[in-house]
Amino acid sequence: MKPLPRLYAIADASFGDPIRSAENLFSGGVRLLQVRNKKGSAQELLKQLERILSFAPPDAEIIVNDRVDAALITGKAGVHLGQSDLPPKEARRVLGSERMIGLSTHNFEQALQADKLPVDYIAVGPIFPTSTKENPDPVVGVDRLAEICRAVRKPVVAIGGIQLADAREVIGAGAASIAVIRDLLNSPDIPLRTRQWFEALGAG
Repeated sequence: MKPLPRLYAIADASFGDPIRSAENLFSGGVRLLQVRNKKGSAQELLKQLERILSFAPPDAEIIVNDRVDAALITGKAGVHLGQSDLPPKEARRVLGSERMIGLSTHNFEQALQADKLPVDYIAVGPIFPTSTKENPDPVVGVDRLAEICRAVRKPVVAIGGIQLADAREVIGAGAASIAVIRDLLNSPDIPLRTRQWFEALGAG
C-alpha cells in the first residue's frame, strides 16, 4: 500500500452537502477523503458517494464511513469502520484485498488489537475534545498517541478535535496522517484552508 497522505479530510454531511465539500477539498489538494453521512438514508449516501467518485481526481482514495455495502456497490470506495461495525475480517472478505479499510480505536488496547487485523490504517482518537460526535470516547491525548504509534506497525491516523495549530505536534507524535473535519469545513474558504494544512504538514 502506498503511504497515506498527511491530510485525511472528512466530508461530513452535518457540515453541509458532502458533494460540495468534496469539490472544495479536492480543489485544495486533498487526495484521501472520507464521505460521512450518519443521518442520511442508505440511498442518499450512495448517491453522494457515487457523485463524488465521478469527479474525484484519479489519484484520490475515497472511503465511506461505516457502510461496507455502499463501498461494495460503488466498485471503488474503501470503508472506515467503527468498533461496533462489521468486523474488519468480514469487511475484507466482502471488499477484497485492493480496497482500503480503516478501523477506529480509542485506547491503547484497541489499537494493539487493530494492528493484528486486516486493516490498512488504525484511526486513534479523539486526540483532543471534539464536538463532531454525539457521544465521544475519552480523550486520548498526544502522549498516549505517541505510545500507540511506537507500539503498532500499521500507519496511525490521528482524529478528534485537531486544529491547524496542533498539526506539527500530532505528526511529531508519530501519526502518519491527521483526519480533519471542523477546521476545514467551517472555513469560509475551504480550498485555502486545505492548502494551509498541507503547508503546516510539510506536504504541499
